[in-house]
Amino acid sequence: MRKTLALLAVPVLAVGLAACRGQSPSASAGGDTDKISIMVGGLDKVIYLPAKLTEQLGYFKDAGLQVDLKSEPSGADAETIMLAGQVDGVVGFYDHTVDLQAKGKCVESVVQFASVPGEAIVVATTKAATLTGAKDFAGKKLGVTSPGSSTDMLTQALAVRNGVQKSQYTTVKAGAGATFIAAIDNGGIDAGITTDPTIAKLTSTGKAKVLIDLRTVEGTQAALGGLYPAASVYMPCEYVSTHKAAIQKMVTAFVKTLKFINTHSAAEIAAKMPADYAGSDPKLYEQSINDSKGMFTADGVMPDGGPQTVFDVLKPSNEAVKAKADQIDLGKTFTTEFAKAAGA
Repeated sequence: MRKTLALLAVPVLAVGLAACRGQSPSASAGGDTDKISIMVGGLDKVIYLPAKLTEQLGYFKDAGLQVDLKSEPSGADAETIMLAGQVDGVVGFYDHTVDLQAKGKCVESVVQFASVPGEAIVVATTKAATLTGAKDFAGKKLGVTSPGSSTDMLTQALAVRNGVQKSQYTTVKAGAGATFIAAIDNGGIDAGITTDPTIAKLTSTGKAKVLIDLRTVEGTQAALGGLYPAASVYMPCEYVSTHKAAIQKMVTAFVKTLKFINTHSAAEIAAKMPADYAGSDPKLYEQSINDSKGMFTADGVMPDGGPQTVFDVLKPSNEAVKAKADQIDLGKTFTTEFAKAAGA
């Protein structure tokens, strides 16, 4: 009898475990929650400044919300962790929502931090004479955070827009921060795409020069043909539809932070961040914020025309998007519901 009962319990236990694995780690049985877990594609990157700054300013607490911020340097890995149900959302680039829809996944941006990538292609100073633009990518070693990341997608897009195919250059996983700087130092890459404060560290020491600047509206429009909304919070569509109250609290907190960024100096913003984010050079960190703060939206709303530009940029170079181009519904890749309510 005991053996029979034990055998009967096995499938029940398996079903229970499967259900647990499929459930968001902070979701409550009632379909709403006062806790949200977010994986940030590099918590110390200036492009994702609003995530930690919101926590530092106490805006999550003011909203009656507990937000667990985790960090994973690669946006592609952060995305994978979210899709596995280990976190509720990702602070990463909006273009992942388009790429994922092409792969049969429904994910949407719930608040838009930035209207441009906030990144730059930098070239090693020793290579600058022969690498003067994306047209010279052929035969070069180009650093990205990791394969499948937004830095990888943008590099491919810039290459194809300038007549260079992915097969003509070598993609190198260079990571970010110290590993990217090391790759420039030791010749592991000729050029690569990265963010502040890494850009500021490389240019201030003379190790690299900015080749293509995607930190400004002007530079982005020149390189990509329009605004390219990037840093955002994206979440599975099912989670969004069942946790609206909690998401509204979170977005309201983020919009308050975006307004703070737009009404305060880089020095005032830097002063609110953890001291270790500035490392040994607080002035350089302040400079990196100043060089990038223009990328942030003031209201968290997706900029008009932005999704179409992202689609147009990805279509020629992203195989998944190219294959499903006529089936992609951009309206399902973002929502302005929460940001507009926060503004009101």
